[in-house]
Amino acid sequence: MAVPDDALAGVVAGLAESGALRPGQVIAHTSGAHGLAVLAPAAAVGARPLALHPAMTFTGTPDDLTRLAGISYGVTAPAELRAFAARLVADLGGVPEWVAEGDRPLYHAALAHGANHLVTLVNEAADRLRDAGVDRPEKVLAPLLRAALENALRLGDDALTGPVSRGDAGTVRRHLERLAATAPESVPSYLALARRTADRAIAAGRLRPADAEPLLDVLDGMEVAA
Repeated sequence: MAVPDDALAGVVAGLAESGALRPGQVIAHTSGAHGLAVLAPAAAVGARPLALHPAMTFTGTPDDLTRLAGISYGVTAPAELRAFAARLVADLGGVPEWVAEGDRPLYHAALAHGANHLVTLVNEAADRLRDAGVDRPEKVLAPLLRAALENALRLGDDALTGPVSRGDAGTVRRHLERLAATAPESVPSYLALARRTADRAIAAGRLRPADAEPLLDVLDGMEVAA
């Protein structure tokens, strides 16, 4: 079953009540947010539950199928179905990542935060470049963002660069002042990400706490003003 998260419980209940399920039948869903609990009505009539989430973004284009090769699947399964689930994922060309029932919300939050919010962040950056007179922001952003993503996946917090990780409070202040004047809707997300970037840079030893103080003062001041 591949239906919206909030619709899944109703679909499962409807199938169970209609008699469409039979004992021993495997019933699987592709939701990242849900595990096996949502399939309880199906399990109650003898079906065998399986949560099988492809960790990939789908946009309804032909590219979706080609992106399936080699991806990870977040799998939650009863012990007796783990071998079956592993074979199914392998048949799909993927790799299973076993996710405990109680960890499904955190697992899905991580993917949504990393992928869905990335789309918003990239489009925000593109909008601000257009505001700055750049005709083709995607041409400017593509090599920069690819390098940043590759570095982050390979190096973790050691990939941090830019004014926040250097403690350049004056630059960050000018960023925020200009954003507040031209695109105030971007200020809250800039502040939140700058604060989190500073925290991670300090924790990773890339920004000394003493050097971070002027920067944090700027962020705190803008948060109060906002």
